[in-house]
Amino acid sequence: MIRRYDFGSPIHTGAVVRELAVENAAVPFFATEVQEGRVSFTIHMDVDDLVFGLGESLRGINKRGHLYRAWNSDDFSHTENKASIYASHNLLLFSGREKLFGVYFDDPGAMEFDLGYTRGDTAVITSENGDLSVYIIEADSLTAICKEFRGLIGRSYLPPKWAFGYIQSRWGYSSDPEVRNVVKEHRDRHIPLDGVCMDIDYMEDFKDFTWNKKSFPDLRKFNADMRADHIRLIPIIDAGVKQLKGYDTCDVGLKKDYFVKKADGKPFVGAVWPGRSYFPDFLREDVRTWFGGEYSKLMDEGIEGFWNDMNEPALFYSEESIAEAFAVADKLRNENLDIHSAFALKDAFNGTANNMEDYRRFYHEVDGQTIRHDKIHNLYGAYMTRAAAEGFRRYDSSKRFLLFSRASFVGAHRYGGVWQGDNSSWWSHIKLNLQMLPSLNMCGFLYSGADLGGFSCNTTEDLMLRWLQLGVFSPLMRNHSADHTREQEVYRFANWEDMRDILTVRYGLLPYLYSEFMKAALSDGMYFRPLAFDYPTDDVACRVEDQVMLGSDCMIAPVYEQNARGRHVYLPEDMLMVRFRSATDYDLTPMEAGHYWIELALNEMPLFIRRGHVVPLAKPAEYVEGIDFTDLRLLGWLDEGVTTTLYNDDGQTTEPVLESGLTTITVTVEGENVNARGEGLTLNVDDVIVGE
Repeated sequence: MIRRYDFGSPIHTGAVVRELAVENAAVPFFATEVQEGRVSFTIHMDVDDLVFGLGESLRGINKRGHLYRAWNSDDFSHTENKASIYASHNLLLFSGREKLFGVYFDDPGAMEFDLGYTRGDTAVITSENGDLSVYIIEADSLTAICKEFRGLIGRSYLPPKWAFGYIQSRWGYSSDPEVRNVVKEHRDRHIPLDGVCMDIDYMEDFKDFTWNKKSFPDLRKFNADMRADHIRLIPIIDAGVKQLKGYDTCDVGLKKDYFVKKADGKPFVGAVWPGRSYFPDFLREDVRTWFGGEYSKLMDEGIEGFWNDMNEPALFYSEESIAEAFAVADKLRNENLDIHSAFALKDAFNGTANNMEDYRRFYHEVDGQTIRHDKIHNLYGAYMTRAAAEGFRRYDSSKRFLLFSRASFVGAHRYGGVWQGDNSSWWSHIKLNLQMLPSLNMCGFLYSGADLGGFSCNTTEDLMLRWLQLGVFSPLMRNHSADHTREQEVYRFANWEDMRDILTVRYGLLPYLYSEFMKAALSDGMYFRPLAFDYPTDDVACRVEDQVMLGSDCMIAPVYEQNARGRHVYLPEDMLMVRFRSATDYDLTPMEAGHYWIELALNEMPLFIRRGHVVPLAKPAEYVEGIDFTDLRLLGWLDEGVTTTLYNDDGQTTEPVLESGLTTITVTVEGENVNARGEGLTLNVDDVIVGE
């Protein structure tokens, strides 16, 4: 059951696709206070209450005890003291002995979530604008609440099947020969690979929808050569359009009045990679149609996937903020700078980036209204994603395209995936990667992943290997790093064979991983879940922060600590541990419920399969199109027979029907003998263990 409550004059965000009548009553569970345009919602929390949600945010799976802020922020330093990063997903789930409900705050502006930060027993959620809709969601389980929410906000984005392959990326790939060499190194060493991301280096002077003709003289042939080798090129597109006369995208945007404007009606100018830039007003349908059509300039060259970036929107400075900074510098130029004036000078220039005053300097047109940007700030990246996705559909409605974005808001989950932003090569960020995955799933973002190995700083061999072991399971599996950091392609390392072998596990498990993803997407389910969702009466499971459920059959528990040669694992039920070294080299260990210390060498990764379940494993391949989805080995621990379903399709169908893609697998146990059948499948049961 979902009920809606409105405050002020809610702005239509596009997050909700099912219209509900507004309730004429107080919001249940919360004490509500309206004061000076702000609206606050307060709830008492019992000592054992858990709080889940908030999608892409910092800290743990249980969000209780910290202060969070909904404000999409370009902040690459993901430390625990940060209240917000690139996305705003305003869903909370409260779970305890006396309460079980979800609440979604459909507010595109700034919100504060004090979840026991000021008082440990009190949560206070505040809308700074006071214009929002609040949806209370009730069901009999946490999983059911998320399913109800997904029914409210719409089906999750479906990527093409090839997008589940391994993707190599780096800020710094600046020419056709350089990218070709990266691909050659992978292929020569039989390291699986399906895509290469092209960062801003491929562009001509950082102009969207262009490419450097000297470095990439024939993009169409280059792309065709890559496709012949089963590789997709995936270029980046930024939100800012370079201010330059004669640049078609800029000229058309100015002529058609497509860019956001200041109060005086002049286009707002802010700086990003190309320097001074204009920013499309993605909140307007005609602007989305135009900008979405611009992607065709690259799609005409054969491109089938993109990643959108800098769309919070990020601002290095505005014309106004840089002028103000220089004014401070001029004033202090001849001063004897003490601690206060020295920091004032420093802050004047540091403060030009993503300046709050800049976000109040420009306006959007929304449903015929002129609205200042800060009131709807969190929608900007989501509507850029929508513009691209709608452009793809117009370009070719018969196929899926890859699209993932940095900034997002609920609703963007229907149009593309997300990556978890510009993380760092820190061990703590492996754990953060893991913890974001189920929280994003709660909000509808199923296709997600982090920059494996870390984006900034210098990675290490052991960090890279352990992070790949987690990345095996994330739908978006991308190795990405920043320019001027250590090169971290797999083949750069002395132990590259171990990394290659771990990648074969991804490709071996892909029939299962793709099936579980598609089943979750097509049934409004979750691909990743906290243990508390599956074991709500198990107090230990409810507090586990470094293990998550995967699909309907598995649990994952990666190693995320430096020099660790194992880890503690809690099994809430009997499970079969598969200790993978590669897709063809693994051990099977039946384990009863309980606490364990599990030894895991650096080149070993675990997967836990629930007793009474089976998981298919394909023969490894070097690209997704090379995987035989019909010749499968089953892994499992059975006491008796089991029936399960496996989903598969052509990987391109844009309107798949769940039932038409399902194949039933039936496994029977007769004494020590195991048999399996599934229409159109060849099934090997040598690794199905028969229980006592």
